[in-house]
Amino acid sequence: MTPLLEVHDLAKTYRIPGKSGIKPAQLKAVDGISLQIAAGETLGLVGESGCGKSTLGKLILGLTPADRGDVLYRGKNLARLSDRQMRPYRRQLQMIFQDPFSSLNPRMTVSETLAEPLIIHRLCAPAQRQQRVAQLLDQVGLESAAADRYPHEFSGGQRQRVSIARALAVEPELIIADEPVSALDLSVQAQILNLLREIQLEHNLSYLFIAHDLAVVEHVSDRVAVMYLGKIVETAPAGELYHQPGHPYTEALLNAIPQPDPSRAGRPAPLQGEIPSPLNPPSGCSFHPRCPYATELCRQQEPELLSHGDNRQVACHHSDRVGHNKT
Repeated sequence: MTPLLEVHDLAKTYRIPGKSGIKPAQLKAVDGISLQIAAGETLGLVGESGCGKSTLGKLILGLTPADRGDVLYRGKNLARLSDRQMRPYRRQLQMIFQDPFSSLNPRMTVSETLAEPLIIHRLCAPAQRQQRVAQLLDQVGLESAAADRYPHEFSGGQRQRVSIARALAVEPELIIADEPVSALDLSVQAQILNLLREIQLEHNLSYLFIAHDLAVVEHVSDRVAVMYLGKIVETAPAGELYHQPGHPYTEALLNAIPQPDPSRAGRPAPLQGEIPSPLNPPSGCSFHPRCPYATELCRQQEPELLSHGDNRQVACHHSDRVGHNKT
């Protein structure tokens, strides 16, 4: 079966201006990433803040131009299209941003916000727009009276529901959800996650679900890709990854998930150190300064992302040692 979305060797480097007489630095935000998403599938993308997750999402949508690589949507290479040629495809690829307050125009009512994509893509006759707006609000659990209100009149969770409704307005096939619940209270997070799952089942949507917390994506993802310092270090079906991690970084992220009894004996030590600067990444494996399994090989040679069985890929020289110290 042909994947709905394929990404091949996608990369983005930013030039950081130096001081007078100092050569500009190179920051590799995304460094040769490849992935696939099938129709109706949710791929969770996790990693610490600053590893390049949001940049990857924007590269896929063409919101940020890539330095190299291909983005294939139903076999069509979007990375080779002009802005005019890309416009019809923007209907099928939508984004939900992390902060619903800054992503919604404060001077537009909810009705105007939801009607705007309908007008741009000519999806609805003027006489039917308000009916369509009411349908979208009902779909995300908001009353029709919300249509005449402004973003500042809503709670954070309600604003995120408006953002979801805006993404759904053009009937997309793929939604990139960039940390859609990280700014919300825990109880509201669960409501939004359940809403996204219900909408997915109803419309057979595909999601690239970006998060920094493995606990958030555990129950919404079919597969999970783990990203570290601009690279994918592991991909696996969600059930397999949570049961048996294949990369030390994945293992550390799992150990960081809060437990009901934090004082229980044998609790793994938390991940040590900070994520290295992408302006000056370590030699060899970029994770080796923080890795409990690191050897001289890791310091000298960067591991490739290799297949481990039919459904898992891991970039680690010592993946056979990972995950066997769980308690």
